Amino acid sequence: MITHIVLFKLKDRSPESVAATAQVLRDMEGKIDELLSIEVGTDVVHSERSYDVSLVTKFASLEAMQAYQVHPVHKKVIEHMSVAREAQAVVDYES
Repeated sequence: MITHIVLFKLKDRSPESVAATAQVLRDMEGKIDELLSIEVGTDVVHSERSYDVSLVTKFASLEAMQAYQVHPVHKKVIEHMSVAREAQAVVDYES
């Protein structure tokens, strides 16, 4: 099992922008066969070092995660995030 975690810091950190971006991520659920689970969270602390949105996804294998990366639904999310994000951090690990 592969766990893929991404943290996003947004250019527009307003509650409306954060909620809209979180929904874009949640909308992947049920649309990508390789995506076994998805959890999207929004920051509640709002400190200087906080990121705004987190994405935690799980895949059966590294190959499944790689298929997700090029899936058309995920490609649409990448388009949104490339405009909305200021920064991101990623970690992928076997779980």
